[in-house]
Amino acid sequence: MTQHTPLAGRTLIKGHATENDFLLLVDPDCQVALSAADVAEVCNRHAGAGADGFVRVVRTASLPGAGSFHQAVPEAEWFMDCYHADGSLSQTNGNAIRLMAEVLVHEGLARVEDGDSVTIGTRGGARTLTRGGGLWTVDMGAARLIRPQGAAGEVDDEGWDTAVTVPGLDGVRAALSIAMPDPHTVVALADEAELDAAFLGTLPGPDRPTYDPLPPQGTSLELVLALGQDDDDGECVGRARVRVLERGVGETRSSASGCCAVAVALHEWEGADAPTDYLIDVPGGQVGVHVGADPWAEDATVLLTGPASITGRLSLS
Repeated sequence: MTQHTPLAGRTLIKGHATENDFLLLVDPDCQVALSAADVAEVCNRHAGAGADGFVRVVRTASLPGAGSFHQAVPEAEWFMDCYHADGSLSQTNGNAIRLMAEVLVHEGLARVEDGDSVTIGTRGGARTLTRGGGLWTVDMGAARLIRPQGAAGEVDDEGWDTAVTVPGLDGVRAALSIAMPDPHTVVALADEAELDAAFLGTLPGPDRPTYDPLPPQGTSLELVLALGQDDDDGECVGRARVRVLERGVGETRSSASGCCAVAVALHEWEGADAPTDYLIDVPGGQVGVHVGADPWAEDATVLLTGPASITGRLSLS
């Protein structure tokens, strides 16, 4: 770390949610002036502290530009000022927000017992989390079809809109574009061998997936292998294994919004008898996603349940 960084001398909290890891700065009054370069530097795994992302834990009333949001959602005392590892802004992040909720409780900034809820502000809107049994359930908001301009396929008739080429896989793959609210591109694969063979590369790098049409704001890519359905006490639960190439990060151990996009895509592809609940296995663990009977309904919302763990603290020199 360079001495000029505003994070020098600050203590950061490190943790992860299904091994998607973050550095958190508790800065209630928004006193630290952060730049994208500062975030990228501290998240660098070779020259910095290393993480998939960065979160400033700040009071909503203290965050510049959040005045209207604070008035509209006064119950959201805290705001997740969240960034990807490259310093770009994140609208919302279901893994980071579970970890932030865990930090709020651990640091005595919020009292949340089992069964209680807390509302946290994000750039994608307010998110309510409920604590239960060592897990956090996040209201991830609504899923929406992106319907990209110049779509390569017919979403309504064929269930896909984008053609994706992935290094390590033969041919061009059909994909569905979903906003959660960050953009996601979901590709279904045929078997374990394909899922394991896909090369998702590193950031930066020349061997990257290509998209037609090209997402104008970038996208996260989810490769999904459907594993069928289980009967859980009379309830049908869909199962899937997923790998994620996260926008602004590279391949990650998990992505909460990506798992939500996968569950919604599977529900769309499976038709009228599709499950309303899914268990998604990622390299970092497992999360549960509830999509409901109609994820596209105007009042629909997607719920994600998973763990969050604080792993330590570090002081930057």
